[in-house]
Amino acid sequence: MTEALLRTVTRTQGNNEALKSGAVRPRGFAFDFEEVPVLVHAFRRMVREHAYDISEMALTTYLVAKEHGARFTAVPAFLVRGFHHGAIHQHAAAPVVDPKDLEGRRVGVNRGYTVTTGVWARAVLQEEHGVDLSKVTWVLSGDEHVAGYQPPGNVESLEPGRSLEEALTAGDLAAAIGITPQSGQVVPLLPDAEEAGYRALTGRGLFPVNHLVVVRDELLEKNPELAAQVFDAFARSKQMYVERLRGGEGGTPADAMHRRVMELTGGDPLPYGIEPNRGVLDALLRHAVDQRILRSPRPLEELFAPATRDLVA
Repeated sequence: MTEALLRTVTRTQGNNEALKSGAVRPRGFAFDFEEVPVLVHAFRRMVREHAYDISEMALTTYLVAKEHGARFTAVPAFLVRGFHHGAIHQHAAAPVVDPKDLEGRRVGVNRGYTVTTGVWARAVLQEEHGVDLSKVTWVLSGDEHVAGYQPPGNVESLEPGRSLEEALTAGDLAAAIGITPQSGQVVPLLPDAEEAGYRALTGRGLFPVNHLVVVRDELLEKNPELAAQVFDAFARSKQMYVERLRGGEGGTPADAMHRRVMELTGGDPLPYGIEPNRGVLDALLRHAVDQRILRSPRPLEELFAPATRDLVA
């Protein structure tokens, strides 16, 4: 019997490298990888067209899409994690002395209001610096992947033809989230951003999740065990990566971050499965509701394919 060939998009990175090289092969199907240079373009195509069978996806994009009736369901393989204290930038010539001073001012957000980095960065401002997010005007450089999403009233769009960095350096924005600065005059808002992330990890166990994996519902309805097979393939690839990290391999910034997390926690820096990630997932859901990205919270288990709810790797 010929295995199903499933059209798949995922970024090539340490924990997926063995899938791309063929060192790890899925059981019961085969990946047909499509390379998408700008990964967020794949997110949009998956949300709007259900263009792939299996796709990496930003976590809050998935949550919003699911609330709006998307016909795909997540597998708890959390491909990308990171700290977001350093995602908030300001202009060095007009520094924000205290993050609370952002209240009453305009802050840029790269792309849409629902992007996951924006959610986590706003949570940093709220939880660690006491910023009332409702008193900030959030200025978007793009639109939302989920076309039906309606942002709250304190969200507006940047003027056409301008970049967030231009608006920031011109003094029209007090800060901007999620940009890649081109000027040395644009600096992190929080000067100890990297270490602040690790303090959140050691103090609260917080290593934020950014991306997971989704599978088209049509395929899961035909074969409910496909979700577990997808999880298994991604998990075996990730485990090979973690072993390489333990052996000192890997020289990318992500590798260095994962090794530091491993040193601080004494365990796997990229746990897959609902249970070992319950705290961070519950936090993200709470922030998404507080920031009016989701209308209401949902039971965590409902967000993941039934065959994967008890799996851990």
